[in-house]
Amino acid sequence: MPYRFVDITDPEERELFCTMRGFELDPGTVARQRPDRMCLLVETGGTVLGRSSLWWTETPAYEGHRLGYIGHYATQVPEAAPLLLRSACEELAKHGCTLAVGPIDGNTWQRYRFITERGNEPLFFMEPDNPDEFPQEFTDFGFRPMADYYSALNTDLSAPGPQITATAQRIHDHGITVHALDPTRLDEELRRVHALSLLSFRNNLLYTPISEDDFLAQYAPIRSYIRPDLVLLAEKESELIGYSFCIPDLLQAKRGAPIDTVILKTLAVHPDHSGIGLGGLLMALAHEAARQAGFSRVIHALFHVSNRSGRLSSHTARVFRRYTLFARPLKDNA
Repeated sequence: MPYRFVDITDPEERELFCTMRGFELDPGTVARQRPDRMCLLVETGGTVLGRSSLWWTETPAYEGHRLGYIGHYATQVPEAAPLLLRSACEELAKHGCTLAVGPIDGNTWQRYRFITERGNEPLFFMEPDNPDEFPQEFTDFGFRPMADYYSALNTDLSAPGPQITATAQRIHDHGITVHALDPTRLDEELRRVHALSLLSFRNNLLYTPISEDDFLAQYAPIRSYIRPDLVLLAEKESELIGYSFCIPDLLQAKRGAPIDTVILKTLAVHPDHSGIGLGGLLMALAHEAARQAGFSRVIHALFHVSNRSGRLSSHTARVFRRYTLFARPLKDNA
């Protein structure tokens, strides 16, 4: 198969990169993600066969490795995969990386992971998707699972029981109050959510901080869909120490179905206030807020299998989809 690699260096090439058929990207988002290299695999006749972006300058430390990320990954034909991945791994190794990780679009605040067990539930709003063959393309080239994630569904939104009532009283006794988002202060509250997220997630796998501007830019496309009654904020002495962020599953309407589901996208608790049951209370109150708003289902979206939110989720919801992040050592590139 005659081919060539095209490094993206000008606006016209960037447009071609972002408009790859079936795998379109928002140019503004790509620019904010600041790849160190963007590359197209092109057939001699000009047909785009695949693409990827690479990051190596701002990746976090991990078990003594220097990490390189592979993201924006897409192929149009199976033959493109080993060519694209070999080139990516060789380039990362050339820049001193010892472990390639993917798919990840620059950091874990962005799109990352492949769906590896699809299940029988349709895609939900803001859920990343991929062709089922992409994970196999990675494993065929020597990548192995690095981390596993899941989404789970809770269909029992019955009113909180005595245990939650007792937890709520204990949280109240700690001087903590929980209230819904004030839409008139949305920008201010999102800035507070950003600051808390940096603290809450700093021990997560592959954590790197994100600027306030980049964080707010991620919420810009969905601001009009945010329902204040589905965003709960926990405060102590006016300090934000926890939050849960839910949003309706708008893809249901696109399929012509009634919207009966909300997505629990994020649950965070300040590290100084962990272990008192605040996370469990926020999850329970998120379910109750969904029930009172007329919804009958809550999706716990994209939880890591071992984090605290995942353990809380396992008490109330059944797993319906799994995702995997892959890695491959670079000392002996094939």
